[in-house]
Amino acid sequence: MARFELMVRTDFAAAHSLRGYPGECARLHGHNWRVELYVECSELDDLGLAIDYKVLKRELKQALAPWDHYNLNDIPPFDAINPSSENVAMILCEEMSRRLDNERIKVSRIVIGETCAAKVCYWP
Repeated sequence: MARFELMVRTDFAAAHSLRGYPGECARLHGHNWRVELYVECSELDDLGLAIDYKVLKRELKQALAPWDHYNLNDIPPFDAINPSSENVAMILCEEMSRRLDNERIKVSRIVIGETCAAKVCYWP
């Protein structure tokens, strides 16, 4: 069966600290986090689209708005779990799945980069 995978990219700025980390990352610091959202689809709509890129961009920006320019450690669930790149990717993927998944579209992965040289991929 053929599948399509679409991707949109954005970024947000946020601070965090890793509780219990044995090094500098235990101190408060910030990143311009790079985010890639991937969705997959095997059936196109009547226009020949999986989903409009505008919808993906809008939903991703709305999901990130509560984190943008904040200290992630102050925001649930990161007030209880470490705001590591891995946890940020997992939580964002869960949120995007709630927003986008339907009978045709499924979030396939989230990629989060703290820097241009370090990123994590999360698959649900």
